Amino acid sequence: MKNPSSHQASTGPGIRHGATLVAHWRQVRQRTEALAAPLSAEDCQVQSMPDASPVKWHLAHTSWFFETFVLECELPGYAAFHPAYRTLYNSYYNGIGAAHPRARRGLLSRPGLDEVMAYRRHVDAAIESLVEGQQLRAAVARMIELGIHHEEQHQELLLTDVKHMLSCNPLQPAYARRWPLAAVSPQPLAWQGWEGGVRPIGHGGTGFHYDNETPRHRQFVAGFAIASRLVTNGEFAAFIEDGGYRRPELWLSLGWDAVRSEGWQAPLYWGRREGRWRVFTLQGEVEMDPHTPVCHVSLFEADAYARWAGARLPTEAEWEVAAADAPLAGNLLEVEALHPLPLADAGGDSPKQLFGDAWEWTSSAYGPYPGFRAAAGAVGEYNGKFMCNQYVLRGGSCATPRQHIRASYRNFFPPGARWQFSGIRLARDEDD
Repeated sequence: MKNPSSHQASTGPGIRHGATLVAHWRQVRQRTEALAAPLSAEDCQVQSMPDASPVKWHLAHTSWFFETFVLECELPGYAAFHPAYRTLYNSYYNGIGAAHPRARRGLLSRPGLDEVMAYRRHVDAAIESLVEGQQLRAAVARMIELGIHHEEQHQELLLTDVKHMLSCNPLQPAYARRWPLAAVSPQPLAWQGWEGGVRPIGHGGTGFHYDNETPRHRQFVAGFAIASRLVTNGEFAAFIEDGGYRRPELWLSLGWDAVRSEGWQAPLYWGRREGRWRVFTLQGEVEMDPHTPVCHVSLFEADAYARWAGARLPTEAEWEVAAADAPLAGNLLEVEALHPLPLADAGGDSPKQLFGDAWEWTSSAYGPYPGFRAAAGAVGEYNGKFMCNQYVLRGGSCATPRQHIRASYRNFFPPGARWQFSGIRLARDEDD
């Protein structure tokens, strides 16, 4: 999910053998291609900014991962599809060798889309040959499972990168025409509290997880409260109208520098038309819905809004405590809304919208849990080396596959990143 700083490595249990693993692998490979299907070859070529990648590159890189970390190691006599692909579609694995510069992926007009799809068929056939009719060694099954989850990350990246690419076109083209919003009554914001105490943090179960979710450890969390729902477009618009982007006292120093240097006046994809806010979406440009969760904001904007609202952002430990017993359900990729949805019912005494809709910025810098050790070899680069100058987001978005998210999942981005589906949930201290 995610720019290069979002790739992570698996360490834990949850390795599945035989039909279950293969079925998940096939389903994920097919879904990636289904997500690319509405796009033309020209769409798949464009790189709209250095942080984004062309769709064609996503299609190839996810195959490169299986070829490099599974097939070349485990399939006797495997013949690489093209030796140059080892460099062209390497992302940042220095232990593998050279990589084509990230900011120049859009210049790779060759190979064409047809050849990239042939590369996928080649890799798919080889994986089928490897897994068919045999019990995989645990290490091989673990690497295939990591490749599955890696590709799910790139499914979300594919959609967010396509959204940015299409937004650069004056024609305001749509990726899909299935506008998901229906009229709802505004839901009041309430606060749910948790007592302070020592809490278990990190993945402690038997399912798949990334190494940055471990080791599970005990951490003191002071009493806190978090908001019952995400911050909405209408609430963020009030921040704008109150001069939020013109008031330096609300901003972290680096955030204020970004406001001035980047000319930020609203979330990414917002614009004024005839005095009304309009928003670019994967369904094209639409009128801003005030009850829909705000998204495409940086950590700096989220923090400034929280300060303006008399609150703060949650720590990642607070968020995990609040989400630990929440059902893993929400507006995720399988809903096919491809946009945050307004909350229809805020009833009950537990927070809503914890999973899906928009990734939730936390105030926590991304770093290792106590006792963390990166995996050995090149695959260890998947995660640990990015524990610097990033902040943690939790909960997934409308573009996150359901099987990919859990309460312990740690996403991370630089604080100025805005092109992902990133939103805001407020928190406050117990005594506030």
